[in-house]
Amino acid sequence: MNKLKILNDPIYGFITIPNSLIFDLIQHKYFQRLRRITQMGMSYLVYPGAHHTRFHHAIGCVHLMQQAVNVLRFKGVTISEEEENGLYAAILLHDIGHGPFSHAMEHSIVNNVSHEEISLLFMERLNTEFNGSLTLAIQIFKGEYPRKFLYQLISSQLDMDRADYLKRDSFYTGVAEGNINSERLITMLNVVEDELVIEEKGIYSVEKFIIARRLMYWQVYLHKTGLVAEQLLIRVLKRANELHDLGVDLKASKALMYFLNNKISTNNFDEQTLDVFAQLDDFDIISAMKEWQSHDDFVLSELCKMIINRDLLKIKIRNKNIKDKSLEKRLNSLMETYDISKEEAHYFVFTGQISNQAYQIKDKQINILHKSGKIQDIVKASDQLNLKALSKPVTKYYICYPKDKV
Repeated sequence: MNKLKILNDPIYGFITIPNSLIFDLIQHKYFQRLRRITQMGMSYLVYPGAHHTRFHHAIGCVHLMQQAVNVLRFKGVTISEEEENGLYAAILLHDIGHGPFSHAMEHSIVNNVSHEEISLLFMERLNTEFNGSLTLAIQIFKGEYPRKFLYQLISSQLDMDRADYLKRDSFYTGVAEGNINSERLITMLNVVEDELVIEEKGIYSVEKFIIARRLMYWQVYLHKTGLVAEQLLIRVLKRANELHDLGVDLKASKALMYFLNNKISTNNFDEQTLDVFAQLDDFDIISAMKEWQSHDDFVLSELCKMIINRDLLKIKIRNKNIKDKSLEKRLNSLMETYDISKEEAHYFVFTGQISNQAYQIKDKQINILHKSGKIQDIVKASDQLNLKALSKPVTKYYICYPKDKV
């Protein structure tokens, strides 16, 4: 069987699968599940084109990693065939642990278990199935391999993950501000003392990359409508858990019922749980919400109707903290209108905060290699004064409440 297939991608054109191991991993049911996990959570309620999946994204990352390996080898950086294959497998599987709707429900299905931890569990299981051929990929993924730049290609402030998702999410949403030149960024890569650097002539591409990331967060990832939808989705699962604990009968898929029946955290995330998690995707949640729309519980049915029919809560975003008086007023009004308790009203009236930090000075910084050999952090190397400003987190506060009812 010919395993060196070519895929047609709307962003990069033809993508080649580099070797039979990557082909077999793509074919595996754990990876095929990513076709049923939306890359951008509820963003399709704002941008109708944003229906692309984690599957798309992971394949795109492998393509960019192939380009990065070729560029670095061309510049004299030694990368063995084993290291190359380890990079491809690690970047292919870096998001395999995402649950339904990606980040939207990361801590709703399980308690405080990150998608990175679940990705690692999947990789370890696959490593057993593939007779240890993912051992190096796991070392690189965990940052335990001595050659640091290999890890930086997978996880840093300018890695193949970000290089793909910014360009891809920009394309599918139609938000042109996020369209980065990933090819030029990769062409400017180099390695000094096993650390990833960007050559001086790539400095403007890096500036554009950081600014694009900031704009994509405000315009897309933290868009107020998407934010409300994600908060409602979290509350649907919270209410379902609450009702289930009270002994109320709920209909859902076997996989979803398993997580309603069991409180899963890092301590009890065992082999069986991983098998059930591998059955869970966006469709379980959507079909459950369609079923729960007609449930007797007012809170659960209303929350589900809001998402299914895109009749969401109103949201107001402020630069200052929302006053308790404002929250109480809306809570009391809703309790009176629908004769519900304060706890129930809190599902529809709530506050929160969002933060955007385009560049982090202390964490995995982007280093510029000058012609003189000097290495500098992008903030110091750039003549763009606002890069320093972009390294400071900007926090905004929001309040959500029902439209026309309060």
